[in-house]
Formats: sequence, C-alpha cells, structure tokens
Amino acid sequence: MNSKNLSSGLEDYIEAIYIAELNKTQLKGAGLARNLNISRASVSEALSKLVERKLIEYKSYGIITLTPLGKEEAIKVYSKHNILKDFFEIVLLVSPDEAEENGCKIEHIVSQTILDRMMRLTSYCKKHPECIKFNIND
Repeated sequence: MNSKNLSSGLEDYIEAIYIAELNKTQLKGAGLARNLNISRASVSEALSKLVERKLIEYKSYGIITLTPLGKEEAIKVYSKHNILKDFFEIVLLVSPDEAEENGCKIEHIVSQTILDRMMRLTSYCKKHPECIKFNIND
C-alpha cells in the first residue's frame, strides 16, 4: 500500500490522526469531525475505509490509533505538507497561514520529483538567504 492508493480525503484523516498522536491527544470520531470540520457520518465512513485498509484501529466511539502501516503513510503525508509549507514560506515568502492552506491542498497531487526539488531549493535558501533577497511584490 502506498499513498497513491489513498484519496486526498483519506490522507487528510490519517494526517489529522497522526498530528493528534504527535500532540499526545486521544482522538475519537467526534473530535476528528470537529478538527476536519466535516460531518460525523462522513468521519464514520472514512474510518471504516481506513480500518479495512489496516491503517487505523478503531471501534465505534473508541479511540482512533494508527497501525504501523497507517503511521508510515501518515508520516509521508505530513512530511509532504511540511516540505510544501516551508517552500512557500522560505522561498516564496508567503505568509504562514497561506503557506499552510496551500500546502494542505497541494500535498495530495505533487509528484515526488517536484517535492524533492522544492526541498533541495528550500534547504539551499536556508543556507544562502541572499537567494531570496528580493521583493516578491515587485
């Protein structure tokens, strides 16, 4: 199983579950619905799909946890999101809010080749800040 087999919606779910785990927060379906601003019914359906794919462990009204495979997939999505966010903030000088919003949207469609190049350019610009000494609004 790889991320390409997951819809963008399912990627959002496992990323949200992963973030909750990073924050040491126990997450239930209702909390996930609130976090993602979607209906409880939609969450239940998605959680069933994630259980079927062996990405999470979950029983109705119980705590949601990632399986080792789910954690692996969540880390990939979370990493993509952060690489994009850093690129937008550091290289393109976009506000953190705009970088966050766009990173979340693009993480589902960006190719690994482009992501790798964005990561390398971001790393270079961190080490050589003169590469971004321009006014992006000009």
